[in-house]
Amino acid sequence: MVDGWIILDKPLEMGSTQGVAAVKRNLRQAGFGKCKVGHGGTLDPLATGVLPIAVGEATKLCGRMLDSDKIYAFTVTFGSETDTLDLEGKIVATSDVRSTLEALRCILGAFRCTQDQVPPAYSALMVNGQRAYDLARAGEAVDLPSRTVTIYELTLEGFTGTEAAVESATLTAHVSKGTYIRSLARDIARRFRWTN
Repeated sequence: MVDGWIILDKPLEMGSTQGVAAVKRNLRQAGFGKCKVGHGGTLDPLATGVLPIAVGEATKLCGRMLDSDKIYAFTVTFGSETDTLDLEGKIVATSDVRSTLEALRCILGAFRCTQDQVPPAYSALMVNGQRAYDLARAGEAVDLPSRTVTIYELTLEGFTGTEAAVESATLTAHVSKGTYIRSLARDIARRFRWTN
């Protein structure tokens, strides 16, 4: 019997569920038999980084991990929006508007609060018994209600472009449970339109 946590450095293109399946498979192959395995947070396939995997009795703590605050590092590239809000999607809107570095800093400051956030249509949330991303991939309109989230900290780590026209921004966000980083990136980018 195995109990504890495995800290998986999740590679690009692996979903959280695939990470759990890989750990189960490896534990079985190592002779540990059938083990209960779960994850302590969801990372999109295009996200990389720490994915806590619980094994055995530790799975009882997964709910606490899911309810905890998270810290993410991410990069927002300005100028186009995709239907999935990531690099995999098809472009649905473009803009030539770029923020100044000073305006970007002000925009980030405005996001450090409790706010309503609309999750991405391409998410694992359930809509009438089906995953939102399944409905979206089938071409159906997905209208998800907003949820209350808190952005405790939002820090600019670097940027590309110039101080007069920022092309992309690398950010670190300390956020509450249920925050979608793709939605946060979308909302930051859309705010540019109102500041210029």
